[in-house]
Amino acid sequence: MADRQRSLGRTLAVFARDAVIIVVAALVVSFLIKTFLIRSFFIPTDSMESTLIRDDRIIVSQLHGGPLDLHRGDVIVFVDPGGWLSVQSGVSEDDPLSRLLDGISFFLGLSSPDDNEHLVKRLIGLPGDTVTCCDELGAMSINGVPLAEPYVSLPDGVTKVSSNDFEVVVPEGAVWVMGDNRYNSADSRRNMDKPGGGFVPLENVVGRAIVISWPQERWSWLSNYSETFLGVTVKEVAPFLE
Repeated sequence: MADRQRSLGRTLAVFARDAVIIVVAALVVSFLIKTFLIRSFFIPTDSMESTLIRDDRIIVSQLHGGPLDLHRGDVIVFVDPGGWLSVQSGVSEDDPLSRLLDGISFFLGLSSPDDNEHLVKRLIGLPGDTVTCCDELGAMSINGVPLAEPYVSLPDGVTKVSSNDFEVVVPEGAVWVMGDNRYNSADSRRNMDKPGGGFVPLENVVGRAIVISWPQERWSWLSNYSETFLGVTVKEVAPFLE
């Protein structure tokens, strides 16, 4: 009997040791994934419709290190540069499914409690770009090249891709972003009166959204519509002013 008890004790000890090793390894792997590779975010507003809709979950690649790794048309996630979130409206309410997905994401290390401090927009202007809107046809241009933007959602009967006219030169170390739902997006245009003039510092960019991961019927890769920006070249880069 004593031998059986000792054998059982050794078996339980080995099991407990292996369980601890597995849990620690899983936590290390998830930490490395979150830190260096990917991260999950949810969409709380309508500003990116119809590319992204409210409560979509997206996977974001964090493998970028500067302007050469970002491209016009990328859907990017970035930390609020200061005061942008205060003008967002229509944030979706929490629900049991969202709480469950958040719990799983937190456990795996793919998301964190500060996710609500981030925004999702489409990158339009890189450092040195002159972004102008709108021409006589209602189109936006970059460095004098008019854009045909198939991803833009406009109200019925509207052809002008921005409700207000503007012309900006994107400074060094920053990008210009806009929502696909142009008439319902608190993007760079809506924050030109904030510190930084509506530009997003590159250091605030978390990464590039690559796929819609949830709900299942919405699963799809996210395009940066590279053909939209063919022929656009970079001009002189001005310094970024805080």
